Amino acid sequence: MPAYLSTGGVARPSRNSLERLSVLTGAGGPAPAGLPAAQHAVLEALDGGSLTVVETAALLKLPVSAVRVLAAALIDQGLVRARPPVPSAALPDRDLLKRVADGLRALKL
Repeated sequence: MPAYLSTGGVARPSRNSLERLSVLTGAGGPAPAGLPAAQHAVLEALDGGSLTVVETAALLKLPVSAVRVLAAALIDQGLVRARPPVPSAALPDRDLLKRVADGLRALKL
């Protein structure tokens, strides 16, 4: 399905806060009747878990821009929650993770 059809012809999301790495989570509860198929597909993808905008786009085989529009509409309806991506400064130190992994491997031997 072309992206413009999946978004109902909407080209821009209703909110600019959604980034490629924003984390989407379904709010739970049943999907309302009459929900467009593409929005329903996003809810199904998020059922029981969370995905980033870009992961959702890859799973649904849609452009990221289309998923941003769909997710924003679902957020506006209270069906999806979004949180910003984890800032780089808050990510664990790669060198520390490597040392921990090496230490765990050494324990296994």
